[in-house]
Amino acid sequence: MTLGPLMLDVPGKELTDDDRQRLSHPLVGGVILFTRNYESPAQLKKLTTEIHALKSPPLLIAVDQEGGRVQRFREGFTRLPPMAVLGKIYDEHPHQAKTLARETGYVLAAELRAHGVDLSFAPVLDLDYGVSSVIGNRAFHHDPQVVIQLSHALMLGMKDAGMAACGKHFPGHGHIAADSHVAIPVDERDYADIALTDMLPFKALIDMGLPAIMPAHVIYPKADAAPAGFSRFWLQSVLRGELGFNGMIFSDDLTMEGASVAGDITARTRAALVAGCDMALICNRCDLADEVLARLDFDWPAASRARLARLHGEPHPLTMTALLEQTAYTRARHAISSLGLENADLALADPTQAHVKPS
Repeated sequence: MTLGPLMLDVPGKELTDDDRQRLSHPLVGGVILFTRNYESPAQLKKLTTEIHALKSPPLLIAVDQEGGRVQRFREGFTRLPPMAVLGKIYDEHPHQAKTLARETGYVLAAELRAHGVDLSFAPVLDLDYGVSSVIGNRAFHHDPQVVIQLSHALMLGMKDAGMAACGKHFPGHGHIAADSHVAIPVDERDYADIALTDMLPFKALIDMGLPAIMPAHVIYPKADAAPAGFSRFWLQSVLRGELGFNGMIFSDDLTMEGASVAGDITARTRAALVAGCDMALICNRCDLADEVLARLDFDWPAASRARLARLHGEPHPLTMTALLEQTAYTRARHAISSLGLENADLALADPTQAHVKPS
């Protein structure tokens, strides 16, 4: 079986025959998991093992496991801090904050890899302007140089555990209040203003070897009329051309309201891929995924296939039993637990799940 340019999800905690048939389609190359797919570490490991067995080479399994209020798997996993906690520590103790960021990245990735997950869509590289509720404390800091330092450390920690990082939401989602899950955000700033602020972390992390990026469902009308994830200007001219990025570009979820400007679900998917996304995400709507599988005709470039292959986690990751015997892991977990996360802003509803009906 072959891999293709679509990343889909599954409704439950185990695969159904419909899921197996859908994920075995030649257009499917990945699966994204959500909180509804998680019950326990053992259940998750069983689910990822079955998903990986569906195809050879295996499907890429991803999740949003950023920390704070965006942590899909909690019970049985280390409680990870919102990235803003690390930013606040940086203000007083930069070296300590960078050490904690690397340890957080290691624990985040090592635990996921131990349960068969290949990729987390992290870190958030957006700047915290204090206006975006959907970003909020998911961002490290308002200063791009601090974001660069901390996100690079987190990326290195993930790499230590054998996992690639994915920076989001290019070229920056933090300057506007609207939530692209339920609205079509518009950022009225000039390109030069964005390039001198929000894009700095992306540029720096690309130069440091960032393997993957997810663009924003945001329109920047003074640069291009299309949202960044559907824009050849942002994805080809700027990201591939000006910034020299040669990693994987994932679309954000194409069922979000911010993607509606591109038409129906098949038109959105085609528009994202033609604009320059290597892989398109269709989440929380199996009916729409089936529509795309039936209608989409797209010749997936060899370069995209190669980029996807590079994102699979290092083979033979440590098991949780082995991790618990490892000094680096236990030390990192202790450091994270010392942050007093019971006082952090973890209880807010996850804005990235606002459009998802409970399952």
